[in-house]
Amino acid sequence: MTTNKKQIVIVGATSAIAEQCARIWIKEAPTELILIARDAKKTEALAIDLRLRSTEASVRVFAVDFFDIVAIATLIDKLCAERCPDIVLIAHGSLSDQAQCQQDLVAVCEALEINGMSPALFAEGFAGHMAKHNAGTLALIGSVAGDRGRKSNYIYGAAKGLITRYAQGLQHRFAGTNVKVVLIKPGPTATPMTAHLPQQGFASAVTVASYIVKGIQQGKAVVYAPGKWALIMMIIRHLPTFVFNKLNI
Repeated sequence: MTTNKKQIVIVGATSAIAEQCARIWIKEAPTELILIARDAKKTEALAIDLRLRSTEASVRVFAVDFFDIVAIATLIDKLCAERCPDIVLIAHGSLSDQAQCQQDLVAVCEALEINGMSPALFAEGFAGHMAKHNAGTLALIGSVAGDRGRKSNYIYGAAKGLITRYAQGLQHRFAGTNVKVVLIKPGPTATPMTAHLPQQGFASAVTVASYIVKGIQQGKAVVYAPGKWALIMMIIRHLPTFVFNKLNI
């Protein structure tokens, strides 16, 4: 199906931040949205909501196992055979329980896979098609947690650190081409995933989504959301080890 609408693919579409990005995009202009997630019923419910918000939006839903490499590759090839997306936002992940991970290697493996390996697999699949067309923007949601390993969340942070290095490599690969790669690093965000945590200082999903959409539109290499985290994490990254090790973070 080919249209004149901008086509945006959202992987992990049912996440709170991804949902808000979708709402912003369909409000801005007639858009063809392709929603990819693991839960078909939840994703279809989101699609219905988005269609009600914009009668001009085209919304399609695909459910796939995020750990099935063959299924991921097949879906990406199918979508890109129709049309190379204008934007792909890879937004899925899960905040792992650090204490559990320290006691359970299965939990460690699952945390690394859903927050690091799976997003990279989706990104690499779409990157190959964008390279052939020399067009498109590929955006990956990492986290400020990936900027420096901390005892409170180093398993999750390690997976997000993988996303950081992976995105940097993609940016190097596509330097001088028409393919853009945007690395997004949200700070603590109030979502269902973080509902069990104290919410003081957390940004709303709407606020973070607005930074993401704007950053993608501008083609920024790195987007901290909100922007204050760029300064905060610069300080944390550059703290001497003997100082950093005294911090309870």
